This record gives sequence, structure tokens and C-alpha cells, in this order.
Amino acid sequence: MIVDLTQMRTGESGIIKELRGGCGFERRINSMGLRPGKQIKKVSSHFWRGPQTVEVDRVCFSIGFGMAKKISIEVKGENK
Repeated sequence: MIVDLTQMRTGESGIIKELRGGCGFERRINSMGLRPGKQIKKVSSHFWRGPQTVEVDRVCFSIGFGMAKKISIEVKGENK
């Protein structure tokens, strides 16, 4: 099932399938290590359109809601 990052539940993981944004968006996301084909896990999310905390390559960081909406993930399932 393919969803955007904001639709994932806490504890779910998946593979990044697509980045939908301009070159500035892609440059910033790539600098964080987010690229199509990478494994990603959602650690937490803030209430009401707040930042989304994710883990990629054993590094945790937060992504703003608007940027998270532009990242498509193929969800594998919950890993709690």
C-alpha cells in the first residue's frame, strides 16, 4: 500500500517510493539521506499537522508536515 508519510502510523516502516517536489525540496530531502529505495520508519508525529519524526539509517530527525506530504512510502507494516 502506498501512502504519504503523514498517513503512516507510529511504528510503521516502509520503503520510500517517490519524492514529489521541486529541485530545492529534493536537494534538502536528499541531504537528510532520504532517497527512493531507502528504508524509513515513523517514530512519532505531532498533533494537528505538526512535524513527523522518522528514522532512516538509525538516525532520527523531524520533517515538517508540508514536506512529509510530498514523500510517498510503500508501507510494509507495523514494527512495534
